[in-house]
Amino acid sequence: MGIEVFGNLRELNYLSIMVRLILALLCGGIIGFDREKKGRPAGFRTHILVCIGSALVMITSQFIIAVLKIDTDPTRMGAQVISGIGFLGAGTILTTSKQHVKGLTTAAGLWACSSMGLAIGIGFYEGAILGCVFILASMKILQGFEVFLLSKSDIVELYIEVTCVEGIGSMIGFMKENQMSIIHFETVSNKEGNSTIGLFVSATKIKDKSTEEIIEVIKSHEMVATAYHI
Repeated sequence: MGIEVFGNLRELNYLSIMVRLILALLCGGIIGFDREKKGRPAGFRTHILVCIGSALVMITSQFIIAVLKIDTDPTRMGAQVISGIGFLGAGTILTTSKQHVKGLTTAAGLWACSSMGLAIGIGFYEGAILGCVFILASMKILQGFEVFLLSKSDIVELYIEVTCVEGIGSMIGFMKENQMSIIHFETVSNKEGNSTIGLFVSATKIKDKSTEEIIEVIKSHEMVATAYHI
């Protein structure tokens, strides 16, 4: 069915080139708009450029074979896009001063957007359109599902800053007094240059308390400078 609908558009001509680039603009824009709304470093224009650029690479590959009659592997240029997109993805991954990693979803989205562009560029319209739907669904719908799963988990992951070395033992004891079993913890250096000590802590939740309520309990300790969920 798909071959019949898109038959002529799979051939290399002005119409197919125009359709592919417009579709790349639309699909990349849809994914990028979602990132833009959330204030991510790679937003609307970045995703559009990645998708159009990837599509153009595959159009060029098809042109080399169909028009220039050069016998080459059409996937070679596309493979370079997949590996080369890493420099953009790496630029969107940030570690905040509070040891919180941000940008992983945006980096993965850019990589997926480039793959979508490659599919459009070679004329695999069905895969590209379905890919766009699934990528967007993963970013929007599954985000709420992820929050739901975390709320049902018996384990909470926290980043806590204590005011001094003595606060580490005191904090652990305080958590045990509040029916929280420590599963794992590690200390990290504080990049802000003050005297506080950072702790990554995995612990069981306090019964009948939400993550926000648990954080408030921990913040009530006199040696805790800050605490939040990671």
